[in-house]
Formats: sequence, structure tokens, C-alpha cells
Amino acid sequence: MSRFILPILSVVLFAQSISAQNKISDVWSPDNGDGTYKNPIIYADYSDPDAIRVGSDFYMTSSSFNCMPGLPILHSKDLVNWEIVNYALQRFPYPEFSKPQLGKGVWAPAIRYHNGEYYIYFAEPDLGIFMVKTKDPLGTWDEPILVRSAKGWIDPCPLWDDDGNAYLVHAFAGSRAGLKSVLAINRMSQDDTK
Repeated sequence: MSRFILPILSVVLFAQSISAQNKISDVWSPDNGDGTYKNPIIYADYSDPDAIRVGSDFYMTSSSFNCMPGLPILHSKDLVNWEIVNYALQRFPYPEFSKPQLGKGVWAPAIRYHNGEYYIYFAEPDLGIFMVKTKDPLGTWDEPILVRSAKGWIDPCPLWDDDGNAYLVHAFAGSRAGLKSVLAINRMSQDDTK
């Protein structure tokens, strides 16, 4: 009888071991449920994140490089619990982006809210600075428009002064522009913000 028990016990223990190894992991939540949180807030790679607050809502986007859809839109009410709610860029309308290319695509976006519209300015380091916009961040975003054709311009950040003038702050990619550690400010025309 004992010669049958040992093999059966071995099979049961082996099955339990396999079951424990194949356990589905818990979904990460930074919210401790008691008004506190733990880091990281977002347990994922959202490179170059930028966030804004509009009323009681927070919206965030990040670099998506050569992945499409691009420019993920995340939403939060408390800066702790974030959810992906949309993508601002469904495709990049240039033939050279019909297939993924390392080191290209959407770099370091800046999301802003101005005069009832949401804007995202982003760089494609070989083409220039692009902009997409919408009145509803959960809805359809406009196709990207090239705001400024420029090789090596990166990290765009628009701002509007109290007089309604628009400015674009940006840096340079040393690998593309030959400049490094330089910050530039350019006044934009009305066409660049429409």
C-alpha cells in the first residue's frame, strides 16, 4: 500500500507547485484605501509624462515613440488612481511611419488646456514639432499638424500669456541638431495655435 501512496503524494505536491507558479498576479494599485498611497503611482513605463488639471480632473500623456495608437491619455481624480481613457494619436500621417522605426515617432509631449480646448504638442526629432487638439479628451482628437518644421527640436512646451500671445519653449536633440543643453523660446503665430 505504501508504494502507491508515495507516488500519489508526489503527484499531488507537484500539481500544487505548478498551480502556485501559475497564479495570476494581483493588479497593482498604489491606493492603500486609507487616504495614503505607495510608490510607484503608475507601475508601468510612461516616459516623459506631462499632466494638467482641468476642474477636478487630471489628464496625463506621455511619449509613445514608434508605437501606435500613440499619445496615451490617462485620467485621474486624485493623482493616485490613473486609468487609460483614450489615445490622442491614432496614426502618424507620414509614409515613412508605416512601420516601426527605433528612435523616431512621438517624443516628450506637453498637454495643455487653453480657451476650452485640449492641446498636445509633441516632437518628432527628424521632422519638427506637431500639435493635436480636441474639445473633449475622451473623444476624437484632430489629425496632427506640423507646427514647426525643424530637425532636432524636442521637448516642446506651449504657453499663453495674459495678452493672448503664444510661445513655444523647446530644447534640441544633440543627436539631430548638433546642439545640446540649449533651451529656446519662440513666439508662435495665431496659425500655430489653431
